[in-house]
Formats: sequence, C-alpha cells, structure tokens
Amino acid sequence: MPREKSAQKTVVYHAPALEKGLDILELLATVTRPMGLSEISAAVGRSKNEIFRMLQVLERRQYLERPPGTDYYQLTNHLFLLGMERPPLKRLLDIALVVMHELSDETQQSCHLVVPSEEYMVVIARIDPPADLGLVVRIGHRRPILAATSGLVLTAFQLGSVRTRWVEEYGADLTKKARAELTQKLEGIAAAGYAAIDSSVVPGVTDISAPIIHNGVAVAALTIPYMNRSGVPVSQSEASALICARAEAISEKL
Repeated sequence: MPREKSAQKTVVYHAPALEKGLDILELLATVTRPMGLSEISAAVGRSKNEIFRMLQVLERRQYLERPPGTDYYQLTNHLFLLGMERPPLKRLLDIALVVMHELSDETQQSCHLVVPSEEYMVVIARIDPPADLGLVVRIGHRRPILAATSGLVLTAFQLGSVRTRWVEEYGADLTKKARAELTQKLEGIAAAGYAAIDSSVVPGVTDISAPIIHNGVAVAALTIPYMNRSGVPVSQSEASALICARAEAISEKL
C-alpha cells in the first residue's frame, strides 16, 4: 500500500535579540510620550540589562532619541523614512508632490496625501497653504481608517470583499446598525467619486478627499482641509472638482 504523506511541520525560527528590538519599537510606536528604561522593561517583559543594551544600539542607529536633558526614549522618523524609500511609495510621492503643489496654488489651501496602514490611515506628504492662514496636518499623523474622511475614501474604493472585511474588522466595536450606516455612506462616496465631510476635529473645516487609483483600487487619498475664509479664490464645490481632477491625473501616471 502507498505510504501516507506525513503532515508537514511548520518550523518557527527565533531571533531573540531581533525580537527584543522589535518589541521596543512597536511599544514606542503606540504611546504618546517618551518612556524610561524601567517602563519599557516592564512593558515588554524583559530585564533592565537586556533592554538597556538594546536601547543603546537603537539610539546609536537613530531609531530612537532622547529629548534633551532627559533619559526617556521616543521614536525618531527613521523607520518612517525607510518606509518612504520603498519603490511603490517613492514613485507615488515623486508623481504626487508636483500635482499637490499645483492644487495648493489653485485653491490657496493646504493638501496632504494619505495611505492605508492596516487599520489606520497615515499622512505621508503635505503641502502648506500659500496663504498666511490654513490648516496643516503633520507628516506621520495617523487615525483609525474608518474615523477620518481620507480613510473612508480609501475604504470606499477597495474591492467589495476588501471593503466588507475592513468594515467588519476595523469597525468591530460598532453596533450592527452603525456598520450598516457606514456601509451605506461608503457606497455613497464610491458613487460620488469623492467625499466632502465636515471635520470632526476642527470646526469650520470641511475635509475634501479623492482617491488615487492603481489597478482598480485606492492606493492613496488626496485631501484638502478646506477653510472658507476671506480671499479664497475657489468655492468648496470648485475645490472638490479640482481635487478630483488632480487625483485622477496622479492615478493616470502611476
């Protein structure tokens, strides 16, 4: 009789030093303030001696820094900058930044570029407003993807199965009714081709966002935090038309 094939065993390799370093980086990425040696050691479940050596290396390699006059550690932008060197993102930035400057000049508003990162949307580029007054969002800023206009646009322009999964996974804390309402809102955004929603963070600002499409899905969202102030040369509806045209121009060049 033929011999039955034995079940293949999954081999799991461990690199303790690497895992310690990653534990530290992932911890500091989730906090809003610098942390000391004792706090970090307790949080990752390692001895102070182990963590001290790792912190020294990460600081020397510029992944961590200490605010002047303190012994507390925080992340630098080094990891973020490494991520921006990935060819797909670098190409997106090379194309988008020129268009974003043009959009900012046309609207006299700031604009920023957002990409999805698991359950978050992350700002990877911005153009400050040419005028003296405007709202800017810092590079690296992130919010839950279903809690921001840019994130809703990113979600609305995914494949149906992906959109459903994002709503179920990233909106797990929502009630069944709230998820149904969110799904309806996403369908409306997809039908309109963009979103214009009053900011839940800054009163008087309307977030206008349009998708940048590659291979049929949104890989980024171009967004203007529109402020209707004196001297603005375009209305909100005109700004919406401009951002859609500029997002489409970027999409065509990808």
